[in-house]
Amino acid sequence: MPGPLRGIRVLDLTNMAAGPLASQILAEQGADVIKVEPPGRGDPIRVLGSLGPGGMSAIFAAFNRGKRSLALDLGAERGRELLRELACGADVFMQNLRPETADRKGIGEPELRALNPGLIYVSISGYGETGPLAGRRAYDTLLQAISGAAALQGEAEPDGRPRFVNTVICDKVTGLYAAQAIGAALVARARDGGSHLRVSMLDAALGFLWPDSMQQYTFPSSGESLPPRAPMPRVRATADGFITVSVHWDEELAALARALDAPGLASDPRFADAQARARNAREFDAEIDALLARRPSAECLERLRAEDVGCAPVNRVPEVFDDPQVRASGTIAELEHPTQGRMRAPRPVARFERASDPPGPRDEIRPAP
Repeated sequence: MPGPLRGIRVLDLTNMAAGPLASQILAEQGADVIKVEPPGRGDPIRVLGSLGPGGMSAIFAAFNRGKRSLALDLGAERGRELLRELACGADVFMQNLRPETADRKGIGEPELRALNPGLIYVSISGYGETGPLAGRRAYDTLLQAISGAAALQGEAEPDGRPRFVNTVICDKVTGLYAAQAIGAALVARARDGGSHLRVSMLDAALGFLWPDSMQQYTFPSSGESLPPRAPMPRVRATADGFITVSVHWDEELAALARALDAPGLASDPRFADAQARARNAREFDAEIDALLARRPSAECLERLRAEDVGCAPVNRVPEVFDDPQVRASGTIAELEHPTQGRMRAPRPVARFERASDPPGPRDEIRPAP
């Protein structure tokens, strides 16, 4: 189906990851996204990482599906004139330029909204528009470091050394927040007109981390009377591999004890409730590790699932494609790229269906330009 954003045009000057992910989500939802790149070199991420047969990077292909592409030299007045003309017919304008750059080029929010009052003007930045880092370079690992994400990863390690999450998580959550906010701004436009939408990676990272990772800092007046933050469930070794098990409620602990023939686990006062398990997390983990290490993964999973305990195999990346649930869900699709050949991509996450839609496939995936 065309998607709920059919008829919406997005002019996207962003590069790298956060902005392109946001506009890719809009494209998947039916928007006409025009990606504007400098001539000759394009978005720097086109050549970063693993390259396809035609020289396009896999990460560019993944972040820019479903868009059209246009090369404009914004260093030349004619290029800026053409961009302003395009902005007059756009619904959304996105940029991740440094704060002063857009204004200097005559494509800042005041200039473009004077030409198109209904425009949703989106500024994506690393640190916001004020403060000592405003205008500085912002990459994912820098935001992981500043936001506390790296320190949080180290909390679970014996040496406590901070570690980066092995994906561009701050970039990606910024893209998700931006896409959602753009959708909200488009809804509000019918009532209030155009707007200037500002999204920073720092705000997105802290907003994303806060609910579970900052529990001890939510109520400052409680001080150190709060119990320690419960660690995330761990990867656990079995006799022949790795699985993970999630136990949050007392009834889940009782089910785990039944599944692993360990009745004493559920009656142990150290693990009597969620707060006790958080205080005695190391001892709790040691007990579960010892029980799982006696059996192969398949037997552990079978026993745990029979008692409705949350559990999963720890797939290595190549195993993901053959996971029975991934295959049954049809999550990973294959498509033909006009210059790169066959490629894999996840289908659109949000699947919109209406009673009036004809039967058949609805999740069209269009390749990157």
